Amino acid sequence: MSLVSRVLGTARTVRELPAPPAPGTVLAHADRLRVRLGERTVLDGADLTVRAGQVLALVGPNGAGKSTLLAALAADTPAAEGTVRVAGRPAGEWSAAELALRRAVLPQAATLSFPFPVEDVVRMGRAPWAGTAREDEDEEAVRAAMAATEVAGFAGRPFSALSGGERARVTLARVLAQRAPLLLLDEPTAALDLRHQELVLRICRERAAAGDAVVVVLHDLQLAAAYADRAAVLHGGRIAAEGPPGEVFTAELIGEVYRQPVEVLPHPAGGTPLVVPVRRR
Repeated sequence: MSLVSRVLGTARTVRELPAPPAPGTVLAHADRLRVRLGERTVLDGADLTVRAGQVLALVGPNGAGKSTLLAALAADTPAAEGTVRVAGRPAGEWSAAELALRRAVLPQAATLSFPFPVEDVVRMGRAPWAGTAREDEDEEAVRAAMAATEVAGFAGRPFSALSGGERARVTLARVLAQRAPLLLLDEPTAALDLRHQELVLRICRERAAAGDAVVVVLHDLQLAAAYADRAAVLHGGRIAAEGPPGEVFTAELIGEVYRQPVEVLPHPAGGTPLVVPVRRR
């Protein structure tokens, strides 16, 4: 029995567990999604399909609706209109426990009120599996997640004593340990140095190659172009374009959406688009 089960006193329960999705399976879908926060309409008619085996980057300027769309896909933010389906079922029809087996969410900021050791924070990602037939995977899942994110070296340190970048990697490890087939990551590279930005996006690619669906909010268009299979460009609460980065990252579209003239050049080593601001001298 896992640590989580022992603490909670949870017995093994019969629960429908998600099967590994086939490549291309739709794991999340938003249809004509409209979300209001207070008096402001943040999303206005957004449509998006998330498929197993792909990395989908959400990009766009500040306030475009990227994080709101991610939260709506996670069923954490309710829609005023439209529907969200997760694993083929309307998101509201899943219980919280069932939903946690099918999608894992990395928020923009992680805060904890108590000084939990790093390893215990990562182990929290295994809570949805307590009492199921797969709780026996807990130790291996935690070990693998900590190794992938390079946080095993400070497993015993309190989370509250970590730097911002270290906290971000520990929180990502928690999400990976959850082993849900749909990963929803909100700006996972924001607090990271160059090496760890690349590490996080390589992890995204590895998870997609293993069959998961990964949706990641990014501000760095170069990272999105290099690692995403598809990119959705948000503008004013709508999806202005969606498709392979090589097709949607055009100088015209990026310049209009970001209100900044750009040039889009092919990377000399692989041809992925490089977005370069036009600067006046």
